[in-house]
Order: sequence, then C-alpha cells, then structure tokens
Amino acid sequence: MNSTPQSSIRSPIKSIKAAFLNECVQVDLSEILPLKPIKGAVKQSLKYLQIVASIREVGIVEPLIVTSPPSKSEGYLLLDGHLRLEALKDLGTTVAKCLVATDDDTYTYNKRINRLSAVQDHKMIVLAMERGVSAERLARAFHLSPQTIQHRFRLLNGICDEVVEQLADTPTPAKVFSILRQMKPLRQIETAELMVGNKNFSVMFANAMLVATPPAQLADEFRARGEEDGASAESIARMERELAALQMQSGAVQDSYGPDVLQLSVIQRYLTTLLSNAAIVRWLAQHQPEYLSEFQEIVDRTELQSGRNGEPTLDGAAA
Repeated sequence: MNSTPQSSIRSPIKSIKAAFLNECVQVDLSEILPLKPIKGAVKQSLKYLQIVASIREVGIVEPLIVTSPPSKSEGYLLLDGHLRLEALKDLGTTVAKCLVATDDDTYTYNKRINRLSAVQDHKMIVLAMERGVSAERLARAFHLSPQTIQHRFRLLNGICDEVVEQLADTPTPAKVFSILRQMKPLRQIETAELMVGNKNFSVMFANAMLVATPPAQLADEFRARGEEDGASAESIARMERELAALQMQSGAVQDSYGPDVLQLSVIQRYLTTLLSNAAIVRWLAQHQPEYLSEFQEIVDRTELQSGRNGEPTLDGAAA
C-alpha cells in the first residue's frame, strides 16, 4: 500500500493580513467622521461623565479606531470610540492617537466586552490604593465621590471567602454585600447559593433572605437589631405569597420570551451586518439620516444581554 508523502498533504502556509497598522497615528479630530450621531442626553449620562473625568485625569487609555476611506481627502471614518471622540472635543483636544484599521468593518470591538463585577471592581481599587493611588484621585478619574471609593475598597469586609468566590463573576450589585455582611458565614453561603441557583442577584432577593434569617444566624453586631426588628410570621408568610406570585408571572413571561428574543436577535444581527458596510452607512447618512439613527440605536441596544446590573463601573473609558 502506497502512502502519500507528508509534504503532499500539507496546505501551503498563507500570510495572515494584519487588521490594523503596526503603530498608532496622530489624527486631527476635525478629520474624523463619526458613523453615528451622539444624542444630547448621552452627554448627561454617568457613563459619559466618567469617560470625561477619566480622560481629564489620566488621559485616553484606549485609542480611537478609524479607517481610511478610498479618498484620502475625506479624512478618516470612526469605527469605534464615539463617546471618547466627543469627550476629547469637549475637553478642547484637537488631535488624538488613533489605531487605523485596514478594513472598514465595525465588527464588535467593545460590543462584546464583559463588564466588571462588583468583586472585580473592588479588587482593582484595592490594587490601585495599595500601589499608592489616593482615593481622591480615583474619585476624580471615575467621577465618583471619595466616600464611594472607600466604600468599594471595604466592600468585602465581613464576607466569607466562599461567598466571594461564588459571586466573583456575577452581576451582583455592591449593596448586596452590605446585606450579606449582616449574616453569619453559613447563612451568607446559603444565601449566595440560592442567588446563584435562581440566577437572581437583586437587592430585593437579598433583603428577602435577610428578613427570613433567624436572629441566631445574624452577625453579632446585627443580632440585637434583628431580634428587635425581626419579621413576624405573618409578614414572612405574606412575603412568601408575593414571591410565589412573582414566580408565576415570571413563568408566563418566559413562555414568550424565547421567540421574542430570537426574532429581535435576528433583526439586530441583520442590521449589524448592514451597518458594518461603510458605503451603506454613508448613503444612509446622506439620504435617510433618521433611519440610520434608529438602526444604530437597535444595533447598540444591550438589553438582550444578561449580566448588566446598571451600576456604574470603572471601565467607563472603554466606550
């Protein structure tokens, strides 16, 4: 039996085309054409204010992503970093370092990033302060108060390691840890397991678990208050009835949630494909700007993705 020579079955090595130029370039902001307009209300949002504060304090962390159109006289098309561009203009900056893409494809960039959880947020602050960064400077950089930075620095005080491990990568609001701190470690673990099992990391759920916690399972400094303000059997029964009713309503919503999300996802992906074509975007901007605005809003919508708790995070510069 003849064997095929190994060299004959090897595929030829092909060079991989680089997606970006090797080095950033200095670009005048007036030469950058955004692919979508920024609404006035966006500049009043906490996220935008955090971006402005971060750039003012430490400079721009992530360069703008641009691409060169066929005609060099047209400047550059902005693929990613619309909020950063507006922040730079508001701060009076005239030029910025940009990463130049070799293709006019707006494929995702920051759209699929994972937001920082409260635990990760806490660890970043601890690391920064251990390296000598003051709470005041962090507060200025992230448009937060020094008291908020100090609170996040002490976020996990009184929280057992098992709970931290369980909730490290979950969208648990920071306020939940203040509630868990009022319980003894075993009750903390039990509550965290229920939150993970039910995929419910809300403050309301944590408060319900705290109310149902016997005084003996409360932390010593909160036990006296728990015994004094403990819920009666009637209030606990009412809370259980309300939770049962809420679960029934959630079940009804889940029956139609899947098909609705599938249809919306298909629409969103189709519009994403259209808006990744610079020629289509330019035509819409010239002839149907209102359609472009609506399409872009649908593409940028993130409500269909889980894991967002609505709290301000320290990754606001990545926008």
